[in-house]
Amino acid sequence: MFRGIREDIHTVFERDPAARNSFEIFFCYPGLHALWGHRIAHFFWKHKLRFIGRFISHMSRFFTGIEIHPGAKIGRRFFIDHGMGVVIGETTEIGDDVTLYQGVTLGGVSLKKVKRHPTLKNNVVVGGGAKVLGAITIGENSRVGSSSVVVANVPPNSTVVGIPGRVVKKKEKVEGVDLEHAKIPDIEGKLMRYLLHRVERIERELKALSKGDKESMEKERLKEAEELKKIEEYIKSFDIKSLK
Repeated sequence: MFRGIREDIHTVFERDPAARNSFEIFFCYPGLHALWGHRIAHFFWKHKLRFIGRFISHMSRFFTGIEIHPGAKIGRRFFIDHGMGVVIGETTEIGDDVTLYQGVTLGGVSLKKVKRHPTLKNNVVVGGGAKVLGAITIGENSRVGSSSVVVANVPPNSTVVGIPGRVVKKKEKVEGVDLEHAKIPDIEGKLMRYLLHRVERIERELKALSKGDKESMEKERLKEAEELKKIEEYIKSFDIKSLK
């Protein structure tokens, strides 16, 4: 037990630069308290003492703002940063070295008493406010962008963004925990900028054409062509795939 507590405290030091000392972590980190409460609740749940497990889970939610169903399975070195509003459903399975940020939901989409919550493989990072829904699998070393909604399986080593979530980048495996979940390409912004440029170019060409000013029209065309080429190259540099 004490070895597990030491490992949990060490995990906080690894992933939170604001952590100053073990005393502060032990008493002031709700994510850690929620994890410890879950381990006790899960013990009773496994031994068919379901009411006690649910009650301990309920009290942990009251004190930490983090709701973890006692039936959820959680691996080692699990870390919830800040944690307010995190919800983890009954049939959720979480591997080792997983990190969740505030407002994350690992929820179900079925009323059947079957596996209906996500499975997060090792070394997954889920950004603040993201929703991962259904009996899907998030592959190892993957990152889910903040406020994304993921409803389909995610391959390993992927970055997922959007509503619904889609893979915008596949990265090489990184040793250790990679918390750089803020480095997400703005694909939609670039696409919108691309479309606006195309509309502006067409409007200028029509205006020049109506005046019979072919020289101005050609200058505008060359000017915009270079910018459009840059945007197209940026978009094509990512392997954007819808999740199935």
